[in-house]
Amino acid sequence: MFHAVVGAQYGDEGKGKMVDYFAVNADVVVRYQGGGNAGHTIVNEHGKFALHLVPSGIFNPETFCILGTGVVIHPAHLVRELRQLEDRGISTKRLIVSERAHLVLPYHVWQDAYEEEKRSRKVGTTLQGIGPAYQDKVGRYGIQIGEMIHLDSFRTRLEAAWAAKIERMPALADYGSFESMWAELVDAREVLLPHIADTLPFLMEAEQSQKHILLEGQLGIMRDLDWGVYPYVTSSSPITGGVFAGAGIPATAISRVTGITKAYTTAVGEGPFPTQLDNEIGQFLQDKGEEFGATTGRARKCGWLDLPALRMGAWLNGYTELALMKLDVLAGLEKIGVCVAYRWNGHTYSMPMPAYQLEDAEPIYEFYEGFSEDISNCRVYEELPKTARQFIEALEADLQIPIRYISVGPNRDQTIIRNEVVSLGK
Repeated sequence: MFHAVVGAQYGDEGKGKMVDYFAVNADVVVRYQGGGNAGHTIVNEHGKFALHLVPSGIFNPETFCILGTGVVIHPAHLVRELRQLEDRGISTKRLIVSERAHLVLPYHVWQDAYEEEKRSRKVGTTLQGIGPAYQDKVGRYGIQIGEMIHLDSFRTRLEAAWAAKIERMPALADYGSFESMWAELVDAREVLLPHIADTLPFLMEAEQSQKHILLEGQLGIMRDLDWGVYPYVTSSSPITGGVFAGAGIPATAISRVTGITKAYTTAVGEGPFPTQLDNEIGQFLQDKGEEFGATTGRARKCGWLDLPALRMGAWLNGYTELALMKLDVLAGLEKIGVCVAYRWNGHTYSMPMPAYQLEDAEPIYEFYEGFSEDISNCRVYEELPKTARQFIEALEADLQIPIRYISVGPNRDQTIIRNEVVSLGK
């Protein structure tokens, strides 16, 4: 079975926790897109971890973890992450890196900083070199990680790519030298060589053997290159449609799609965010939810749940179920707001518009009665306060998708599983 786990908001929804949860029963976990510019925070019996490239299934010693063809990889950053895991007793021997995945090279990081500095309107990039790496991939200037295997030809390819980059962007020569970059790559190469392989035969064999294959995305639908708040988006496609090219599986393979959403909405970086609460409630959500980016440490903007974004994701991603994260953070609020639509230029919209319209959109809210009880010890749906259950069931009725998982804390066991989901009829 192929099971995709995708972000239903702006990223940072809690995918890492749920992939870690699902990976206990998974044979393979595949990361299918993105780079090290977003982190997955995981709390389990091994401790607390922030993963940036390594798939969240790495904590299951029986699970193979794949960095797919659609991922872009900074070699030194991946080596650092592997060493940090090994230092804490987590084996990384079952990590496989697709030979076709593209490299994030040091000059991509330099280019990222240079371009963001020159922009009059900032995109809010994390300055990890992800965008420039995807630019080179599309422009046919990129280098695949498998090319590192043959050292002489790799150097020749890198020299040519660096020369072409400097010709197009001479200012990058001020950021670093070719030889310092080469030394960094050679060091990383020694660690990564045993992990680089052709992942296509491996996945084909896993599917034919009826293995459980988990597909892990990065960020969420509102940061998708095509469907997100462009240009304040990532450089790849985190939606379900990105799975097939990024992992290397047929479009008919996926039988289960879990959308991950918080019980409220958060966003990092620039761009429109209609439900942002720039008040004491937003501060309450930020403080209680510990809303700070795992990669950059930047504070996340917080707001009420955005149903239009979830509706768009339900169509584009084809959710078969939802996981509602951080419900416990809402405890203590008298009222819980939900954006049910946007108003713009005299019209009402039930799904997100392009960013140039969304910037001026007015959210239309409905409010539900809050709850004050600490729910972090609840393990059965019926243990939740009545008003919390009414909130959940109202979301289901609107989206027509079962909320199968409810997270009430950061630990793996703080997850309520609903085997019997109530009727979705309004």
